[in-house]
Amino acid sequence: MRWLDNYPKEVKVFLLASMVSATGSALMWPLTTMYVFDELGRTMANAGFVILIQSLGGIFGQLLGGSLYHRVGVKKLIIGSLALNAAGLFALPWISAYWVVFICAMGWIGLFSSLSLPAIQAFIGFRFAERRGELFNIIYVANNIGVAIGTALSGFLADFSYHLSFVLNGVTSAGFAVFFWFYLSRAEPEQGEVQLTKRKTVPDGPGIWTLLGNTRLYLFMSLGVLFLLFGNSIWNTGVSPYIISEGLEKRMYGLLWTLNGVLIFVGQPFTSWIKRTMARTSSAQMTASALFYGLAYIVMITMYNYPGMVLAMVLATFGEMLISPATPAFISEHAGRAAPFYIGVSGGIGAVGRVIGPYAMGVMYDKQGLIPVAWLATGTASIALLGFVLHAALNRNRETREYGLDA
Repeated sequence: MRWLDNYPKEVKVFLLASMVSATGSALMWPLTTMYVFDELGRTMANAGFVILIQSLGGIFGQLLGGSLYHRVGVKKLIIGSLALNAAGLFALPWISAYWVVFICAMGWIGLFSSLSLPAIQAFIGFRFAERRGELFNIIYVANNIGVAIGTALSGFLADFSYHLSFVLNGVTSAGFAVFFWFYLSRAEPEQGEVQLTKRKTVPDGPGIWTLLGNTRLYLFMSLGVLFLLFGNSIWNTGVSPYIISEGLEKRMYGLLWTLNGVLIFVGQPFTSWIKRTMARTSSAQMTASALFYGLAYIVMITMYNYPGMVLAMVLATFGEMLISPATPAFISEHAGRAAPFYIGVSGGIGAVGRVIGPYAMGVMYDKQGLIPVAWLATGTASIALLGFVLHAALNRNRETREYGLDA
């Protein structure tokens, strides 16, 4: 961990708090389907509907969070959304007996868990402008460590108590809110940073429709992410049923995700080398990501066995490691004080792929099996590649001021 010595103490504390929050969030996702099916005695269709409502709430939360950043102020937005998310999680054990109320609560949790994301990413981009690219990457790694820990704990907690898992998630969300309360109370605005701790008093910038009109800044990048997330659904709605149908042990599927988590940590030197030599800009990293994803699905098609799945996971993980920090870094570099808005919009558009991908690929797998699903994923990666190439071409040598969004 010597590489952390180059960062100030506040960055290390932020990484720890972010990792703990990610651990709590990861407790929720694996358990929701099991809870609805096992504890509430509902059908898998009902469980899928709950996940859909939660995902839609998340999309709306990202869109709304980016729009509210300068209107509400970063302190109120981050702390308020985290506190309301915690309130929803604490309420779940007592309202789950009421099905409609439970569904609404899951939408609430999806909304407020995502509402703070654009604000947190924009805050990082403003406060640590000189090193935001590498810091986005480090936070991504820390969050994935938290996800790995939370996912590993979720099964044990489910055996003990579903409700305890929800409450612990609420505790981590509330703890993250308390952390930001003290952190932002001490933070001083940096150059290029807009109103960290109180309501914005500077004149309003361009309106929402004007911002949305700058499509070259965000649209093709966001559509590229949408298609990547759509194609990445193959792991849940293609690979997992394939492993079961081939008579392999279910733990073989879990091992793929264990590999994913390990690679995100130990594979950093390789992705750092790619960024230094072949993909020095955020736009180039997006393009490289789509190439890795596409190669992963081609490997699935050509090898069509478990070793092929392992190699495909390695390639897809490198693609994930390149794309996740690149998109907020690009927006922070080019959108000036409108960065929170564009981070929210791009996140909301991209998340659509995660919502529709599982259903579309599930239907195709039921009818034709894994190979057609892998071809579909290859096609979506190709479309994403074209989107990123077009995005890079449109934004080559562009300055922040050309968008009318000066910091």
